[in-house]
Amino acid sequence: MQKTIAQRNTRNIPQAQNSSPYFNYDDIFIYRDDILGVSGVPKSSIDLIVTSPPYNVDIHYNSHKDNVSYDEYLEFTKKWLKKCYDFAKDDGRFCLNIPLDKNKGGQQAVCADITHIAKNIGWNYHSTIIWNEGNISRRTAWGSWMSASAPYVIAPVEVILVLYKKSWKKNSGSRETDITKQEFMEWTNGVWTFNGQGKKGAGGHPAAFPVELPRRCIKLFSFVGDTVFDPFLGSGSTLIAARLHKRKGIGVDIDNVYCDIAIDRLRQEAKIDQSNLF
Repeated sequence: MQKTIAQRNTRNIPQAQNSSPYFNYDDIFIYRDDILGVSGVPKSSIDLIVTSPPYNVDIHYNSHKDNVSYDEYLEFTKKWLKKCYDFAKDDGRFCLNIPLDKNKGGQQAVCADITHIAKNIGWNYHSTIIWNEGNISRRTAWGSWMSASAPYVIAPVEVILVLYKKSWKKNSGSRETDITKQEFMEWTNGVWTFNGQGKKGAGGHPAAFPVELPRRCIKLFSFVGDTVFDPFLGSGSTLIAARLHKRKGIGVDIDNVYCDIAIDRLRQEAKIDQSNLF
């Protein structure tokens, strides 16, 4: 069932005409929609995008087929990356969590291919952060066991691709930063080590990332009060981090079950005042 809450202080979030959020609380908006067709996100309005799209490794999502051909996957990637480009401000940034590579369904250089697509769309490359997930292995096959015949080499890491639209130097926004000296020194080292997110802590979502990932991206790459966007909201980790660190947040997910999981997590983890719900 769709959840409705009192709307407050929404004047600072630019709204498209005739668009209705599935959920709105203060400066947090969730749209139950397809990223390719969503109308509630105005163009050139987003300061920072933080997301992890489907990986096309046959994860059993409710409303998304995650085992299409690799060419189809890249074509879909091209379409949603273009939508995100349109949504971003000229000095907008993009933190894209994707695999370095994959071997399920055939070995593919996922990061290299998506970087190439993003640059062709117009995104500029800034850097790549290696996320060393201490509790997750990406291995699905060994190849030729104990033989040089055809072994598989799989790195148990993911990457966070850091892109920007036109200008890397950020001139818009409050210019108020909330990152500490220690955080800045640690996080500008391009290897981040923290655990992935289990299904239980993400309300049962099959492929959530931990709040720590968007938390670092938000504090490092945006100012207080900026608008953060996640086109594949999932269990809501990006909006939780945005809320906790005084950013506006907009999320899109095609599945109402995942939208509801995100709402429940926002209530539990992001200090939403439940006395205002009705």
